[in-house]
Amino acid sequence: MSQLAERIAQFRKMATDDPENELGHFRLGQLLVEDGQHAEAVKSFERTLELSPQFSKVYQLLGECLVKLGQRDRAVEVLTSGWKMADDRGDKMPRDAMTKLLTELGAPVPQTAAAAPDDGPGTGFRCQRPGCMEGKRARQLPAPPVPDEIGQRIYETVCAGCWTLWFKDLSIKVINELRLDLSSEFGQQEYDRHMREFFGFEDAK
Repeated sequence: MSQLAERIAQFRKMATDDPENELGHFRLGQLLVEDGQHAEAVKSFERTLELSPQFSKVYQLLGECLVKLGQRDRAVEVLTSGWKMADDRGDKMPRDAMTKLLTELGAPVPQTAAAAPDDGPGTGFRCQRPGCMEGKRARQLPAPPVPDEIGQRIYETVCAGCWTLWFKDLSIKVINELRLDLSSEFGQQEYDRHMREFFGFEDAK
C-alpha cells in the first residue's frame, strides 16, 4: 500500500469513527483529490460544509472537484455561494481563487455586498479561522498559547473558542487516530501540519 493510500485509510477511519469531525472529513477530501478520486472527495467536502458552513476554503475545493467531474452548473452554484461566504468573512485567498474559477467557467462573479447594519455590540476581535462560528462573540486569547511564531500568529488571528476546539478536542483525535508520537520529529511535524491546516495557515512553514 502506498503512503498516500495509507493516509487516505487513516482519515477515512477518522471520519467514520467520528462523523462530526470536520477536520477528518476535510483532510480526507484533500487526500482523495491528491489521489484523483474527485467523486469521493465531493462527498467529504459536502460533509465538511454540513458541519462547518462558514469554511470558505471548502467551497473552493468542492467547486474544483465538480469542474473536474464535468458538473459545471453545480460548480458555479457552489463557487458563487462560497465566494459570498469568503467575501463576507474577509477570507481573501479562497475568494480570489473562486473568482478565477468562476471567470474561467464564464459565470458572473458576485459583487462585494454593502456593509450590513450593525446588529449589536461584540467583543471587537475578529477570528480569521475559516469556519469559525463565534462571530461577534469571538474573544482573543489572553496570551500566545505556545511560545513561538505560530503561537503569536494564533494569538493575533484565532479566537479562544477555535483554539479550545483544536487543543481540547480535534488535536487529541488527530494524535489518537493517527497514532502520532509527539516525541519524534515525524510525529511533531504531522501534528503541526494538521494544526496549521485547521487554523487556515496555508502559508505557514
